Amino acid sequence: QVHLVESGGGLVQAGGSLRLSCAASGRSFSVYSMGWFRQAPGKEREAVTTMARSGNNRYYADSVKGRFTISRDNAKNTLYLQMNSLKPEDTAVYYCAASRLTGITTMAHEYDYWGQGTQVTVSS
Repeated sequence: QVHLVESGGGLVQAGGSLRLSCAASGRSFSVYSMGWFRQAPGKEREAVTTMARSGNNRYYADSVKGRFTISRDNAKNTLYLQMNSLKPEDTAVYYCAASRLTGITTMAHEYDYWGQGTQVTVSS
């Protein structure tokens, strides 16, 4: 089992940047494929970006390609999401999640552990 805690959210103006972190504790972080999801009010949770446990394969939603970057530091048991050129439509609660699958997946039900979420608000 792994426990996930996100941090780094906040209020930022459009065009600004934020870096989210997800600290993992418990079972070895490196065995999990990881993902960042987000959920805006009145909308379904969506996959923003995911990374296979090998770190070789990554997925980015079209809406964030070229602006967001996922990375992981297995030595620090931490997942990161660098968000640049933020837009008001990026406003949402952002969640990190861990999956026991070896490859990347964008399906929320295939993730076994979730953080509590961190709010990101982008003002226009």
